[in-house]
Amino acid sequence: MATTLVRPRTHTTAARAHKAPALRHLGPNWYASVMGTAIIANAGATLPYQLPGQRVACQLLWALSAAVLAVLLTARAGHWIHHRDQARAHLLDPAVAPFYGCLSMALLAVGGGTLIVGKDLVGTGAAVAVDAVLFTAGTAIGLVMAVVVPYLMVVRHKVEPRQATPVWLLPLVAPMVSAAVGPLLVPHLPAGQPREALLLACYAMFGISLLATLLMLPLIFGRLIVGGPLPLSLTPTLFLVLGPLGQSTTAVNQLADVAHESIGTPYAGALSAFAVVYGVPVMGFALLWLALAAALLVRAARGGMGFAMTWWALTFPVGTCVTGATGLAHHTGLTAFAWLATALFLALVTAWLLATAHTLRGLVSGVLLPR
Repeated sequence: MATTLVRPRTHTTAARAHKAPALRHLGPNWYASVMGTAIIANAGATLPYQLPGQRVACQLLWALSAAVLAVLLTARAGHWIHHRDQARAHLLDPAVAPFYGCLSMALLAVGGGTLIVGKDLVGTGAAVAVDAVLFTAGTAIGLVMAVVVPYLMVVRHKVEPRQATPVWLLPLVAPMVSAAVGPLLVPHLPAGQPREALLLACYAMFGISLLATLLMLPLIFGRLIVGGPLPLSLTPTLFLVLGPLGQSTTAVNQLADVAHESIGTPYAGALSAFAVVYGVPVMGFALLWLALAAALLVRAARGGMGFAMTWWALTFPVGTCVTGATGLAHHTGLTAFAWLATALFLALVTAWLLATAHTLRGLVSGVLLPR
């Protein structure tokens, strides 16, 4: 009687790990590099002040973000194929699981950039098609993660109040990014019901993210007040709080721009007013938090903070404040908001250069993805 030899699962897992050892440590947080690169292209192309060659630079950065996204999607697929045990462990780790929201935001940021600057390179028709695909995929993933990650935190993750960090906001911010980039597609839809449906869907996602963020922020701020500063390597994540603030301001201004061609009176006028009435106070709070986060970052730097992938938290959230200030400059006509957008953009570029240089150095040296 023939016997069947069954190879132990540990051997199968080891064989998979041997095929792509570097991918084992490639977590979902790497999508933050795509987000941070794409936001420079998106924010730079829409700044109130434009320098010669600025749009070309933004086109190149958009192309770079799209290329990095393609590489990461392939590498993360390899991670799930060869290191499925590690991928599941990431989902069950309360420190890593929230970063699954970054995939959605990376898709949305690159998709939005395709319509903002990418259309100059690929044409408007192709740009609309690409953005439609990335927006649909990014929105679907974002909505799923906005439910799955909190669910896991409730039923599987063993978390304590002292573990609260701004990283918990990541899956909750993704629907807000959809609300901010969705308006770019509205003019390309047929007039009437399709445009109004997308407009109101974006407002619904604005509400989902805003209310969920309002529930989470007190936990994060309370953790800082009661527990003291975050560990040095996590200090840059304080800037993640700027994400829902800047992105929501961007969203209401972007939606106001397309309201008149999507929904009738009196709602269109009310939504335009809401963009300013909501955006100005929220931008004020964003600047307050920016000052607090910057002070704590300086403290951490003086305390010996080294490079970690958390440095990418200094890019995308600040970029959302740039686009938010740009929107307010457009709707209020105030030069002060134009200056604010420009100053924040310079800080964004500086942070991106630092994060990119250290990331490349870490990749070359093998520190970030050891083999």
